[in-house]
Amino acid sequence: MPLPEAFDYAEPDDMALAVGDPVAVPLGPRLVRGVVTALRDGLGGNRPLKPVAGRLDEPSIPAGTLEFVQWAARYSVDAPGQPLAIALRGARAPKPRPERVVEDYGRLMRLVKYDQLLARDQDLILKLNLSWTKYFPACSSQPWQVDGVLKTLVDDGYDRARIFPVENKTVVTNPVEGCRNNKWEPVLKRHGVPFIPLPDVEWIVYPFTSPLLKLNRIFPEGIEIPKMYVGKNILHMPSVKTHGHSQTTGAIKNSFGGLLKEVRHYAHEFIHEVMVDLMYMQREIHPNVFAVMDGTVMGDGAGPRTMIPRVGNIILASADQVAIDAIAAKIMGFDPLSIRYLKMCHERGLGVADPRQIEIVGDTDAAAMNMGFTTSRSLVIWGDQLIRRGPLRPLKRLLLHSPLMVWAPFASNVYHDFLWYPTVGRARIREFSATPWGRLFETY
Repeated sequence: MPLPEAFDYAEPDDMALAVGDPVAVPLGPRLVRGVVTALRDGLGGNRPLKPVAGRLDEPSIPAGTLEFVQWAARYSVDAPGQPLAIALRGARAPKPRPERVVEDYGRLMRLVKYDQLLARDQDLILKLNLSWTKYFPACSSQPWQVDGVLKTLVDDGYDRARIFPVENKTVVTNPVEGCRNNKWEPVLKRHGVPFIPLPDVEWIVYPFTSPLLKLNRIFPEGIEIPKMYVGKNILHMPSVKTHGHSQTTGAIKNSFGGLLKEVRHYAHEFIHEVMVDLMYMQREIHPNVFAVMDGTVMGDGAGPRTMIPRVGNIILASADQVAIDAIAAKIMGFDPLSIRYLKMCHERGLGVADPRQIEIVGDTDAAAMNMGFTTSRSLVIWGDQLIRRGPLRPLKRLLLHSPLMVWAPFASNVYHDFLWYPTVGRARIREFSATPWGRLFETY
């Protein structure tokens, strides 16, 4: 329960509590959930303290997470109870339906009180997710996801002039064509906001001070980021899907597409450590981070492109990127703490990856479902990993870090766009088109 300050309680003699333990405590006539933030010897002053009712059967919250909560409170000049409640909150709205999904996104965002995190008087970046220039179900931000988020912001009084929808390029994607093919363009125009391709904006070398694990070594001349990112809030808009490099992908991986230039494929060899770095980097440059994830259609198998679309009928939102990715991973059928980037973020206090520590509001039954997904590798990712970590590693510098590397995006485009998409992809799109979500896509 978000309270303005920590309350004092007595520790019963038979209860050996530690900092970070989740507990039930009396507050007025009821018991509420709390977290032990400090222990000290002493009495209750003028009146005896009420005793803690019990320790909850849940794992303790890591010390790093509590430190992050306190840092967030100081940074935002807020009471620590509010960021603690937000950080532990993963959320879902009632099961979305195609005919009302835009409104469902509004209910979802208001359910988690997004406007308490994203102030109306601050600039807001909407980081879209483009994994393929072409449209393929669950591959990129859905048009109804973009529509729902923008409608909610505009209806709730956010200034269109302070909303900046962006996406970057890769060596195999074009953001302008992707905006058109994924039907974001008419949605953005209808809501009166521009599309900003990140290759067109100014990039600067930013002097990050956080203990980055890999990116300083991958980019020894400095990490370039879009200048417009600094000091702005950001809202990520990923989808629920697998990824051949990182097992799953979501809110954290979506920042990968905005904070690093098109040569970010250099980071795939150390993708889990790089995802941790991205969390540190965002903490330095963004006052607040929020994520709204589409799971109406999910991607199973060889993500992030050559997937099998699965109707999921869920949408998620959270102020904790680690928590939303963890719940999405759990829904897909994975143990979040077995995924390296989630476990490393959890251990460093960058978010909560243990589902037992994440408060679910909305449709709790949906959060407990298991889609039984498996992560496989496409032919392109399989070949990439042979060069970066396999028997072809001695040729890595020649094949991927020299003028000869132009063969790699060429081979990727040939395989994805001219072989897989017109054959296997077309068949899967036809099957998807017969679903209610496929018919909704056609309306955009």
